[in-house]
Amino acid sequence: MNRWEGLDEFVAVAETGQFTAAAERLGVSSSHVSRQIARLEERMQTRLLYRSTRRVSLSEAGQTFLQHCQRLQDARDEALRAVSDLSAEPKGLLRMTCAVAYGERFVVPLVNAFMADYPQLRVEMELSNRQLDLLHEGFDLAIRLGRLSDSRLVATRIAPRVMYLCATPEYLARHGAPQSPAELPQHNCLIGSSDIWTFLENGRETQHRVQGNWRCNSGQAVLDAALRSFGLCQLPDYYVLEHLQRGRLVSLLEEHQPPNTAVWALYPQQRHLSPKVRQLVDFLKDGLQRIHPGTA
Repeated sequence: MNRWEGLDEFVAVAETGQFTAAAERLGVSSSHVSRQIARLEERMQTRLLYRSTRRVSLSEAGQTFLQHCQRLQDARDEALRAVSDLSAEPKGLLRMTCAVAYGERFVVPLVNAFMADYPQLRVEMELSNRQLDLLHEGFDLAIRLGRLSDSRLVATRIAPRVMYLCATPEYLARHGAPQSPAELPQHNCLIGSSDIWTFLENGRETQHRVQGNWRCNSGQAVLDAALRSFGLCQLPDYYVLEHLQRGRLVSLLEEHQPPNTAVWALYPQQRHLSPKVRQLVDFLKDGLQRIHPGTA
């Protein structure tokens, strides 16, 4: 005896209110639907449906049973989709967003490489430094940097992101190097999108509001100003590492370097990802971890 027999027929009748309509939905005969439900009620030793000449209604037991059957159907269909998606190629429209500078430099080239392998995929990407609402604005995926605040979204860490405090040797020769975050007010700090800089002190994160005569919400612009010896900057590794290696910049207060804040892939809460989102996230994770220094 198949313990699943009759469940689909029962749900179809309960949702349509008619044996005929249920039979049409399932592509079977009305007599088959009636027979399966009768056998189901016999196995359960309880009445699930009240039948009349015009309409079918649920008994109290039927109402309870329907809720469980619908959840079982959803779980079964979800399992089948999850398995079939393992071999499915990405296709259709994928809408995503990322910060402008990081997107242009790292994400867009990887997405383009991914699309070259999957010609049935269409991508709409909005590069914006504004945190767009994925749920209300219909985005499938966002690549975000730093710390996260939206608990409605699922987050996958796809790359490291290390913050460096640094300045040129010329600036340090003129003004000296800070020995602790508390000495930052004595220096001209080049401010990007935030005047709050984070450090690690005595095992915990601390935040310091910095001041300076220069500000721009572009990391590349902050880097240019720092290389011109205007002041101190706090920037992610992908801006400064090359210049640190070549001696154009000097890393400062490394013992107070803030914890790794990471690069994240965010997507709306759901039980499994579509092939296009899941495979793109895996592709970005592999590509970005090869590009970025550090470990994931």
